[in-house]
Amino acid sequence: MIELKNLERSYKTGHTETWVLRRVNLTIREGEFVTVMGPSGAGKSSLLNVLAMLDDQWRGEFSFEDQAVHAMNRKQRAELARRRIGMVFQSYHLLDDLTVAENIDLPLSYKDIPRSERQALVADTLDRFHIVGKKDLYPSQLSGGQQQLVGVARAVIHKPSLLLADEPTGNLHSEQSREIMELFRKLNQEGTTIVQVTHAEANAAYGTRVIELRDGWLSHDTAGLLAEVRS
Repeated sequence: MIELKNLERSYKTGHTETWVLRRVNLTIREGEFVTVMGPSGAGKSSLLNVLAMLDDQWRGEFSFEDQAVHAMNRKQRAELARRRIGMVFQSYHLLDDLTVAENIDLPLSYKDIPRSERQALVADTLDRFHIVGKKDLYPSQLSGGQQQLVGVARAVIHKPSLLLADEPTGNLHSEQSREIMELFRKLNQEGTTIVQVTHAEANAAYGTRVIELRDGWLSHDTAGLLAEVRS
């Protein structure tokens, strides 16, 4: 599903170039549940931003579902991401002036789907996530766990092939965290490929594979795919 070849990312400040990703070679197969770990500043969020196609200032090759992302322009990447990728953020990123139902409907509003069909999809999603009773509430009226549940529902309503999650339980207490991770496990069992960034070993245990980054280098991969290291 995903193949990265010699992917690199750096930032320039004056005459200084700071590397956040170095010669990353990585293959993620369809149906995997991959956890990206490493210390702060290791490049985890930078890698996720590349996979989400939110960042286009990297070098190297990136293939997604046999499509050459590195050969696409910004508009083509954005369209591909809208159709095929869902994103869950630590800080929820719900729109405060929209109700729960309206937030969940947001990804569908970018597609050519009749209103009646969209309403049916939102209703099914509300039922699936057991939040029908919250549909007319606003984010400020929800707990952190409920907001994250809405965030996950919004991320998957358009049935993405890839779900990306950046510290998805970082602001939640243990029971809420367990609920979200159980939901991720179920989505993965249903066929969704998941890549999560987390510091929590408990969250990593839900996945099928762990990748570790250090100083931008892929240093460890439990799938047995040897990372390229500095020579």
